[in-house]
Amino acid sequence: IQMLRGGGVKLKSSSYDIPVVEKKEIYKEEKERIARFAASLVRNHEVIYIDSGTTCLQMIKYLKDKTITIITSNIQVINELDSPTIKCIVLGGEVNKALDSISGPLTEAALKNLYFDKAFLGTSGFSLENGINTPDFREASKKAIIKQKSKECYVLADHSKCGKNTLCKAFELDECIIITDKSSPLLENYAKYYIAD
Repeated sequence: IQMLRGGGVKLKSSSYDIPVVEKKEIYKEEKERIARFAASLVRNHEVIYIDSGTTCLQMIKYLKDKTITIITSNIQVINELDSPTIKCIVLGGEVNKALDSISGPLTEAALKNLYFDKAFLGTSGFSLENGINTPDFREASKKAIIKQKSKECYVLADHSKCGKNTLCKAFELDECIIITDKSSPLLENYAKYYIAD
């Protein structure tokens, strides 16, 4: 144990989630490729879940020509939607402005009564030890429920999330398909994944 006297200590960057405003500018091209690839997996007449997070949000523009139903807890999705063929349902709950996300007991209660053909989730990190993870308890709980209620679960994560651990595990690495921009030994040995081209 280290004792500190006076001064301040910088938090490790993985101790909290970076606000969405800052995240939008990080790995922009990679996120765009991942989002486009993820959207290509969606078929007409499917019910899909789109999670909070900047990469998930990027999917919306690539879905506009499809006839689908979107369920979301991403408060920015409403601003991006501009398609008469997309039905959108926004979940209720507590709004976290820093993450542009809705979560909490009300959100979880609604999710338990829903079913998705495909779910597209964001993450703060993924690793063998801590699976798909996030610094926020409510987000982890929400992701775990969505994974259980989805026929297919995809996690959208650029290469910077590989091997990263944050506070809360949502579920195991092998319980989803990761869509990313670069391969790694972790993915090759322990995960199901797609590289977005």
